[in-house]
Amino acid sequence: MFASIYKKIVTDFSKITLLFLIILIIFSFYQSRHFNLDASSDALLLEGDPDLKYLREVNQTYGSKDFLVLTYTPISSFTEKETILNLQLLKSKIEKLTWVDSVITVIDVPLLKSTDENLMDRLKNYKTLAYPEIDRKRGFEEIVNSPIYKDYVISEDGKTSGIVVYLKKDERLAEYIKIKDKYFDQSIEIGLSKEEKENFKIFIKEYEDYKNLYNLRNHQNITEIRDVISKYGENAKIHLGGIPMIADDMMSYIKSDILVFGIGVFIFIVSTLWFIFRNLKWVVMPLLGCSTSVIIMIGLLGLIGWKVTVISSNFIALMLILNMAMNIHLTVRFLQLKKEFPHFSKSEAIFEASKKMMLPILYTVLTTICAFLSLVFSGIKPIIDFGWMMTLGLIISLLVTFLLLPSLISLLSSENEVGVKDTEKSLITSALSSFAKNNKVIIFGSTFLIIIFSIIGIIKLEVENSFINYFDKETEIYKGMKKIDEDLGGTTPLNIILKFPTNEKIIKDENDEFDEWEEEDNLGEEDKSKYWFTRDKMDKIIKVHDYLDSLPEIGKVLSFGSILRVAEDLNNKELQSLEIAVLYSKIPEAIKKEIVSPYISVEKDEARISVRIKDSLKDLRRNDLINKINSELNSKIGLNKDEYKLAGVLILFNNLLQSLFKSQILTLGIVILGIFIMFFILFRNTTLSLIGIVPNFLAAFFILGIIGMLGIPLDMMTITIAAITIGIAVDNSIHYIYRFREEFKKINNYNETLDRCHSTVGIAILNTSITIVFGFSILVLSNFIPTIYFGVFTGIAMLLAMISVLTLLPRLILTYKPFGEEVGNRN
Repeated sequence: MFASIYKKIVTDFSKITLLFLIILIIFSFYQSRHFNLDASSDALLLEGDPDLKYLREVNQTYGSKDFLVLTYTPISSFTEKETILNLQLLKSKIEKLTWVDSVITVIDVPLLKSTDENLMDRLKNYKTLAYPEIDRKRGFEEIVNSPIYKDYVISEDGKTSGIVVYLKKDERLAEYIKIKDKYFDQSIEIGLSKEEKENFKIFIKEYEDYKNLYNLRNHQNITEIRDVISKYGENAKIHLGGIPMIADDMMSYIKSDILVFGIGVFIFIVSTLWFIFRNLKWVVMPLLGCSTSVIIMIGLLGLIGWKVTVISSNFIALMLILNMAMNIHLTVRFLQLKKEFPHFSKSEAIFEASKKMMLPILYTVLTTICAFLSLVFSGIKPIIDFGWMMTLGLIISLLVTFLLLPSLISLLSSENEVGVKDTEKSLITSALSSFAKNNKVIIFGSTFLIIIFSIIGIIKLEVENSFINYFDKETEIYKGMKKIDEDLGGTTPLNIILKFPTNEKIIKDENDEFDEWEEEDNLGEEDKSKYWFTRDKMDKIIKVHDYLDSLPEIGKVLSFGSILRVAEDLNNKELQSLEIAVLYSKIPEAIKKEIVSPYISVEKDEARISVRIKDSLKDLRRNDLINKINSELNSKIGLNKDEYKLAGVLILFNNLLQSLFKSQILTLGIVILGIFIMFFILFRNTTLSLIGIVPNFLAAFFILGIIGMLGIPLDMMTITIAAITIGIAVDNSIHYIYRFREEFKKINNYNETLDRCHSTVGIAILNTSITIVFGFSILVLSNFIPTIYFGVFTGIAMLLAMISVLTLLPRLILTYKPFGEEVGNRN
């Protein structure tokens, strides 16, 4: 019954079917206006990561604002009047931008050694390089040698300065994030009621709408500051960096990737179809099928509200590639049937081709879906969304392939299709057929060597997250981050929070020279800061500070110890507890806000040590570094495990990648099991099911081995290659085995069936594989290096899978004879 209904839909009522699809396309175009992108950093975090929650607490305690960093390398020295003037003008222009809260430059640094006044007067009446009467040379030398400002606002060689542009806090966005986290925590701990779930849906819509507005404003802000920078680039080399700039540039990269990938793959597909069919009609029909699938998918994403991230920016290219493979298989089968059975009418050939290809294409789609669905176990939202996105896209592609393409063939093709290149004999598949039959030792020997190579390479695999190396060297992101990394103390932030007992009291030193400060200031009994600054605490901070500073992977280290050392240098002696407490109370609020409050929390009995990692170091191993610090703070420094905690972006991204690496094992296990089950359901033969998956897993593991041997670290994109490759490449095995079984029933001879399959379905496999390989090669046009790796290695894996399916797979079939004994020649 289903068969007769389907035949009517695609042949008798093909015009109505096309009208329905046209209406659906129009609706999809309308919904595509809601299609959005997301390049925010929270899109690349583990859902519910406790380290993220802790980092937000740390930021709230010590104060944290979004900021941009400019690297400023003037033509002349910072001691020159012209350089100071140019820097003042640039700062003034940036400060006038409505979204800027404050700007810190090298000319704002308080100079405490440039005069001979006593310490308190220096603190109260400090001057900066901007003061006309200041000795600039002496002041600049102080900044370059300062334990606080060296490698922070000025490079070690004194040639590059950092300009920190703090942004006004978006209170509304911060409140949205708090509410979102509250909903998430509740859903994990006690669950949400039906009413709360409905409220959460409404809230998420509001939150996403506001984020879109925030991203738009951020883009305008980045454009504004770049306009300002461009006017001051004559006398200095300026690079822009910082998370808001990276997020905006990433958004541009995603838009560019979607456009470039889509157009690139589209052009390549046109070329491939022309090469295969040499007939405009057979180029246009599959293209219409692919385009329709993508348009419907974009409309659906807009309707649902799913955002495309850098991880899923290649979904259009993937959909075009996979949909084209389906269309080529269906089209080739139709043309082969017309050639083999000339008496078939057009309607009979369409129906017969659809009927014969329905099951193998359905199973190829299901196995590919199995691969993409395995990504949902990653725990990382954009990767989970990518898995669901491609699953939905494949379902749409399947439906469009079997509704639109047969309807188009019914309307546009003639009763007698001739001269189609694809139905001719292929020299490549003929050669592979002969090789498979006559080179058993070479094939199995090569397979064994590939397995050994893959195992060695996989053992060498490692997960890293060098954010700098994610970008092309010509991009502004790379240039800015590289300059900050090399000259201004590193890029990736890490915090070490030291926790102190809450019941400590100071022991007053008999030789305390700051007694008059205490009397003058009259701190009061209730002032916790009066007794909080014990020498023991300070020594502990300095000890940890010095340990971190000794690690080659770490650039700038800042803590209260930095400030303490400046004060002790000015006093020419080690300060004692009360002296430190009084000094703390005497520091002007403007200075305290910038260089003290971010590192001390008297209220929480904590100290924060801020470090930045040199992300561009070639041999940097972030996970090893985190483990080393965690271990040695205990074993070398003598802190108890509950006396310190690590927090920061480094921890979050490391958690993400380590989670992804662990889930990769689970992912591959799910893919293997899922595909084996599908093979068994389809073929009802255990031996055949095992034979079918071998060539594809061989290709996937071999490509992981190559990645390991080349020393390329796994990241958010490359770690998904194995699962996705298996899911896509296994399609060829299904088509080949399905056709082999069909032909063997007629021929009943393994060698002759092999020749027959290589000259029919083998050509379709060759054509689709070449299309997929070169389709993935389009991804090399991305500015995002992991996407380039994904395209290159997935393409290579698909090529290896195709060769395996047309050599190893038939060789295994000839060896194990899963279809039973043959009649005639025996192998």
